[in-house]
Amino acid sequence: MTTTALIVIDVQLGFEDVSFWGEAANPAADANISRLLEAWTTEGRGPVVIVRHDSLNPASPLHSGQAGNALKPAVAAIVPELLVTKHVNSAFLGDPDLHHWLSSAGVCRLVLCGIQTNMCVETTARMGGNLGYDVVVPLDATSTFALTAQLPDGPYSLPGTELMKATALNLQAGGFAQVTSTAAVLAEA
Repeated sequence: MTTTALIVIDVQLGFEDVSFWGEAANPAADANISRLLEAWTTEGRGPVVIVRHDSLNPASPLHSGQAGNALKPAVAAIVPELLVTKHVNSAFLGDPDLHHWLSSAGVCRLVLCGIQTNMCVETTARMGGNLGYDVVVPLDATSTFALTAQLPDGPYSLPGTELMKATALNLQAGGFAQVTSTAAVLAEA
């Protein structure tokens, strides 16, 4: 039997700061993350890993000196098998060493959920796939925000919903992860 870890990425209060991030693209993400957490903790589906982003930017709501650094209540109520803190996008570059811990625990499959879809979730999924894990991303258990950047041909913006679709396409078509839904993950035996 394959051991599957649920990895909950950056589900922190600071992402509720609309003045900093804008509106979340998928307001249902928190409920779907809670459903996954409940299944893992009550059905013994495997270990739970919680990842927290400790921003190095003092102005960020995710900075360790800010109240927004705290995990949202549904996640904070869980006692995980492992808590990883990080300063970059990938949970594999946090502390303690996630890859080492997963390997030692015999984990071969990862279910990733959290915030932001196109940043930390996607980067962790890509690295997980590159490291040889079977990675699953229930897209409806992730969320992100619109982005705007100055590109060589001028300013460009994409809404969060489009960024979520782009992440799904990148991960699925690129062979990094299977993109699915919370219901499909919960329906697995």
